[in-house]
Amino acid sequence: MLTPSPVVTDDVEAAWRFFLFNWIVTGTMAVVFAISLAVTNFSIGLTGLMIAVGYIALYAGFAHANARSPVRRDPQVMFVLGGSAQIALTTAVLAPLTYVAAATNLPMQDATLLAVDRALGFDWLAYAHFVNDRPELASWLNCGYGMIGWPVFAIPVVLAAKRCYRQIEEFTFAFGLTLAVTTVLSALVPAIGVYHQIGLDPASLTHIDPRAYLDQLRDLPPTRDGTLRHLELLGLGGIVTFPSFHAASAILYVWALWPVRWLRPVVLVVNGAMLAATPLNGGHYFIDVIAGAGIAALSIVAARRVGRLLAGRTMTLALPAPIPVMVPAE
Repeated sequence: MLTPSPVVTDDVEAAWRFFLFNWIVTGTMAVVFAISLAVTNFSIGLTGLMIAVGYIALYAGFAHANARSPVRRDPQVMFVLGGSAQIALTTAVLAPLTYVAAATNLPMQDATLLAVDRALGFDWLAYAHFVNDRPELASWLNCGYGMIGWPVFAIPVVLAAKRCYRQIEEFTFAFGLTLAVTTVLSALVPAIGVYHQIGLDPASLTHIDPRAYLDQLRDLPPTRDGTLRHLELLGLGGIVTFPSFHAASAILYVWALWPVRWLRPVVLVVNGAMLAATPLNGGHYFIDVIAGAGIAALSIVAARRVGRLLAGRTMTLALPAPIPVMVPAE
């Protein structure tokens, strides 16, 4: 085994501090979620909850056991499993919280959002027909829109292979912060989407897949009127219009994977397609996309600043050694 370089060791130490900090952040989100269930009439399906808890506990348990192993502490194991557990916890907590937020039932803002689009010079209907009239382009954008899920758990693996451990933790923090801000804003600026506002039947656009919008159309009205109060974690749809979390995710994914040079062209093409598809497949206003991208950018800035702050601090850890610094054999 080679002696770890100072650069690698420093990155592991900084990432470990951020990793522990992220548990505080995600734990706080979980407490907020538990309180929201206690003070509202929402309930969560037991099966989905147990699957989520089991997954998170398994990954987190292996990550922390590896960190405390007196024989071998492998940062790749620690941060891939630990980061994945934190991302899963964030998603499991904040996805149902978007429904709780929607239940505040504040006045809908679709007319305002459409007016902002038009004031900015965006013509949603012209854009929709432009894409729909080009089946190959529409198919590519349909595919791009569906790519939101896999990078979330691929990012820790790819970054760990590059030993960018602090980047994993910064991404985890930025992802959670973006989703939390999106959840809050969705309650303050509720909307159901552009198709409904302009009176367009999504089925008339034969080459565009509007399933995400239809999921929102299925769940948002009964959530707002009080008839939907039992949530199944494995069956939740996206019910947030403003700001767009798809747009935010595209920005976060590009930033997170940018250190991997050979992936940059793929990342730009795939996430560019997701951005371009967001207004159509999700029924979003263009201002939703702009707002989502802006929130992601601010979350990235916050994550970098928190990372620098934590990297400069000394923390006391309950470990057999001060910090897990061993790296895999080469």
